[in-house]
Amino acid sequence: MNQKELKSIIFKGESESIEIKTSFGRELIETICAFANTKGGLIIVGVNSNKKVIGVTLGQETVQNWLNQIKQATSPAIIPEIYSSDLDNRTIVIIKVDEFPIKPVAFKGRYYHRVANSNHPLGIAEITQIHMKSLQLSWDAYEFPNELLSAISMAKVDEFIESINTTGRFYSEDTAINTMQKLKYFLADKPTYAAMLLFAKDPMRLNIRVGRFKDDITIIDDRQITDTLFDAAKDTMKFIKTYLQVAYEFNGDIKRTEKWNYPIQAIKEAVLNAIVHRNYTDPSDIQIKIYDDKITIFSPGKLYGDLTLDKLKSRNYQSSIRNKLIAEAFYLTGEIEKYGSGFLRIERELQLYPNIKFEFKEIANGMLAVFHIVAEVNNSSDQASDQASDQASDQAIIDFCKESKSSREIMEFLNMKHKTYFRKNILQPLLDNGFLIPTIPDKIKSPNQKYKSKGKESI
Repeated sequence: MNQKELKSIIFKGESESIEIKTSFGRELIETICAFANTKGGLIIVGVNSNKKVIGVTLGQETVQNWLNQIKQATSPAIIPEIYSSDLDNRTIVIIKVDEFPIKPVAFKGRYYHRVANSNHPLGIAEITQIHMKSLQLSWDAYEFPNELLSAISMAKVDEFIESINTTGRFYSEDTAINTMQKLKYFLADKPTYAAMLLFAKDPMRLNIRVGRFKDDITIIDDRQITDTLFDAAKDTMKFIKTYLQVAYEFNGDIKRTEKWNYPIQAIKEAVLNAIVHRNYTDPSDIQIKIYDDKITIFSPGKLYGDLTLDKLKSRNYQSSIRNKLIAEAFYLTGEIEKYGSGFLRIERELQLYPNIKFEFKEIANGMLAVFHIVAEVNNSSDQASDQASDQASDQAIIDFCKESKSSREIMEFLNMKHKTYFRKNILQPLLDNGFLIPTIPDKIKSPNQKYKSKGKESI
């Protein structure tokens, strides 16, 4: 590393992977431990808090003594790369720490990890979580203590196997027990934590509380759902639908389509996300609240592994799964798709609901998803004025389109500005019911597309 690179690092200051120290000591070894438990990092010794190079004095055995102290204070023992360099006519020392493969590493019996530019102590649950992740294990794959397979409902297991055989994501003609052993839900004659959560005869007391609220203190209806996970998900969605509004749209066929006031598939994705990814070592309940203007879904447990809200928002991240076997079960049955794509599907559903705002944030000891009905879109009055224009007679549009008209010409005729609202609520129903026909039917999205009335005099 040349002097220019070193000065650039020092100028930028401390971060998740950079630490600056004036001298060697206890805090420096603590940082080595935190770096080893996170993603590794670089420690520059001989620079003060003002980013001024003050240098260090090195004797013949100094670096070796530092290495010995680091090895003796860390468990498993860490041996970082240490070398000296000249900067501004002074000697500095650079300590390079790699991420340790089997974590966590302790410093004199205590564990740390790196968050932003500081070291944070790890609690017992975090220590366990980091250890299992480094071994590529998840807690739900471990044997459930003091239970045999007699605690499992084989009827639920049979239903599960039939479902996964149907989806084609896994197929087995073997016995139910052998199939579940292959899938790691059974360990010989013992169920795993995942198996107990998914298929137990007596469901574990990990509840979903779902209620209809007038406000934060006025509860209209409240239910506690305690069941195995697949059934709990179904019952939760059934309750939510009870308090949502639904309209029916006809497209000219005898069939009708449901139009909910919330994107029901996005709500389902958020509910499944809460169930699949919650921290089941936390006894808190999943809490779902339905208000007049919003739905909130709280799930115990913050984002897992290296996943952050910023990474989620960028949609450029690797999925990190807390409950691997539970997630696998919902994937195999087709309830969830590719891991890590749930928020993309929520966004896709929300495109059809411009009046719904979605938020996902960390609060207290978990994650909160919020679907909020908003009065306006993009802080504009376009949609409000379009809704007023919607009252105009459809017959007037049909008359206007006796000669072929583009969508832009129709919008100008109606004095409308919001394209999405116009296409969804004005143009598409007229097309679906055959009152307008496209002039280029085989290229619906053609820039030259126009629409012409079919000749019906009234609607």
